[in-house]
Amino acid sequence: MAQKGDLLSFRPDIKVLDATIRDGGLVNDFYFTDEFIRNLYLANVKAGVDYMEFGYRADKEMFDVNKFGKWKFAEDETIREIVGDNNTDLKISIMADVGRCNYKQDIHDRADSPVDLVRVATYVNTMPAALDMIEDAHKKGYETTCNIMAISNAKESDINTALEMLGNSPVDGIYIVDSFGSLFPEQIRKISEQYMEIADKYGKYIGMHAHNNQQLAFANTIESCTQGVSYLDATMGGMGRGAGNCQMELLLGFLKNPQYNLFPIIKFIEENIEPLRAAGVEWGFAIPYLLTGHLNQHPRTAIAAMKAGRKDYTEFYREIIDRDD
Repeated sequence: MAQKGDLLSFRPDIKVLDATIRDGGLVNDFYFTDEFIRNLYLANVKAGVDYMEFGYRADKEMFDVNKFGKWKFAEDETIREIVGDNNTDLKISIMADVGRCNYKQDIHDRADSPVDLVRVATYVNTMPAALDMIEDAHKKGYETTCNIMAISNAKESDINTALEMLGNSPVDGIYIVDSFGSLFPEQIRKISEQYMEIADKYGKYIGMHAHNNQQLAFANTIESCTQGVSYLDATMGGMGRGAGNCQMELLLGFLKNPQYNLFPIIKFIEENIEPLRAAGVEWGFAIPYLLTGHLNQHPRTAIAAMKAGRKDYTEFYREIIDRDD
């Protein structure tokens, strides 16, 4: 597949999505202040970011509302308290996890919601349920994506089957998700080609969501971009589960679209992200995350090691090296 664009050009089809609240919320159980959320919203508007994800639409019957901040549930009314009528070019998204969202009840008609885009997160083996959620959101008037998680642990044939199912669905976009931060740019190139074949065949767009376990989230994101992937996820300061995500400040500095303005992002990081770090909220590259990424494992063991303050990296490596994850 021919490379799309070069370092001195910009592609008008590229859209940037800020996932700071949703992926970053996994670091602090979604306990963000309203001031933080409002500042983030305004920074994204000023920076020309295309989408802002306000969190999960999780099922309150499954998750204790007393153990999470309100952005775990990202209700329409809560979002409206921040954005009002959102008379801006910034679109609003939420994520709905297969099996963790009462979507028929909790996702209302688009006409009654500030949300523009519903992103359905699924594993390959729960694709039928994901398709039902996509169908439901589409009928309610939303843009939709399907984010296929943990593809580094899925069989290529299963991914192909899932992509064909999505191609025949009303979904607007399909996301490559490197959940474990285990993939390298050469692999991302091939996976992007695989996804782009479906995109071209069925008229979908492809997105990229990367994790930074091996310090490759940004590299993998721009590698996918060169292969035609057009929706790119990033977070402020890379804030996200475990090792975090592609840094917004790197991505906007790379993209040449004059729509994007880096200054509001740098200002937001200085005034809002750095105080979070200073208060003890932790994410970003660390040896335990490197090791789970290297072994293509879910980062749960590394997250537990980091919370426990473990520095016995060799013992941790011994513990996880024989795991069947």
